[in-house]
Amino acid sequence: MESQRWLPLEANPDVMNQFLKQLGLLPTWQFGDVYGLDPDLLSMVPRPVCSVLLLFPVTEKYESYRLEEEAKIKSQGQEVSSEVYFMKQTISNACGTVGLIHAVANNQDRLEFGPGSALKKFLSVSSSLSPEEKAKFLEEDESIRVTHESSAQEGQTEAPSIDEKVDLHFIAFVNVGGQLYELDGRKPFPIVHGTTTEDMFLENAADVCKKFMARDPDELRFTVVALSKV
Repeated sequence: MESQRWLPLEANPDVMNQFLKQLGLLPTWQFGDVYGLDPDLLSMVPRPVCSVLLLFPVTEKYESYRLEEEAKIKSQGQEVSSEVYFMKQTISNACGTVGLIHAVANNQDRLEFGPGSALKKFLSVSSSLSPEEKAKFLEEDESIRVTHESSAQEGQTEAPSIDEKVDLHFIAFVNVGGQLYELDGRKPFPIVHGTTTEDMFLENAADVCKKFMARDPDELRFTVVALSKV
């Protein structure tokens, strides 16, 4: 059951970078826009890239695909590394924050945190918890909630009502141990999308994003951002 409701976070790299900075992440890596998924536009994205976030509309087509995918994985199984940090989303509209946590948590060997970082503390304490326990832990983390609220307000030209129905959803893509993972707090487990490398990670993640778009060809509400080394 979703017990809390937050304001939605905007898919704006400046808002995301400010949000992470306030939580103690040093700006050695920054989110930036990905303007398109063809090779020319991907070549403009600074490398290396350690995570990609996709904002997409939750439509009937997507929901039916999601349930099919879940059933297929449950029957066939998949190999998920124990190194993957994955959490469920129990707070309504918190998918932006969950996406950012997934992006950062699975790249802690590359990212740097300032002293007393609230995010580093959250990750250290929650890393051994189950996906459900991590979600509960986020519900109780006041510093992340307050930072999310101020970032959500900041990013909106006109701040949305907290009760407004939001049908856009954030997910994260990361490379853990040479596997491309899709991390979505609405799903029961990470989704493995095959092998990847540091050099090809952005292209491989873009290929998965293209599949989301192909499933909903009439939709235009897709946004892609990449976490790149500055």
